[in-house]
Amino acid sequence: MVNQLVERIRNKDQRAMSELYQMYIGELSSVCYRYIPNSDDAKDVLQNSFIKIFTAIPSLEYRGEEAFKGWLMRVVANEALMFLRTKKKLLFVEQDEIKQKQADIADDTPATEQISADQLHQLISELPDGYRTVLNLYVFEDYSHRQIAELLGIKESTSASQLHYAKQWLARRIKEIIIDKE
Repeated sequence: MVNQLVERIRNKDQRAMSELYQMYIGELSSVCYRYIPNSDDAKDVLQNSFIKIFTAIPSLEYRGEEAFKGWLMRVVANEALMFLRTKKKLLFVEQDEIKQKQADIADDTPATEQISADQLHQLISELPDGYRTVLNLYVFEDYSHRQIAELLGIKESTSASQLHYAKQWLARRIKEIIIDKE
């Protein structure tokens, strides 16, 4: 079915573009909002992503639905990263600064099973852009610290420290939520 949609889009079928959009907008929105919590900015990034997707489909080699879906998600993630870079929103705390702050932060893995998915999404959206970006790339996109460093133009140690700090921040905030519930 998806391969037929792709073929119809190659033939400039507007209805096929609409069908593809409807089929994937939910999942692609989720990817986008993981990186860009501001609704207006996220909508702009999604629009730019779909423009790139529809422009690239004619030369795309279709390799099955799962590969296609993965490609769609990478387009959105890359567009979100480009947006953050151009807006200069990716600020990273170097490892020495992290070490200074670690004394104040619990060294726990976030107890994500104790809060709702909506609460977790909200907490992730509150992370500073640099922390959130590394967390998303490492946890959700399954990138290595080396790949993240190359993609973002940072050191591997900076990627690792950003992830470490994000996890600690999330663990602390989750504990606060749990304590507030009691």
